[in-house]
Amino acid sequence: MRTEPTWRIPAGILALLASLIVYATVIARYVPGVIAGWPMWLQTIAYVVLGVIWLLPLKRFLIWMETGRWHAPDDG
Repeated sequence: MRTEPTWRIPAGILALLASLIVYATVIARYVPGVIAGWPMWLQTIAYVVLGVIWLLPLKRFLIWMETGRWHAPDDG
């Protein structure tokens, strides 16, 4: 367990916040025009997938914030 503060945590939080703002802005700006003609059920699936997909790189990002490495120590 880490006992001293590190610069990676505040920098990581700010980078995560900035990247989520950019991602949400891109989705809100461009996706509605692309999927406007789709059936409502397909639009719902698209927005659910887009709302969850940002979580995919989050594990490695959180590992980096805590350890300074991009993979868990047991990942090899």
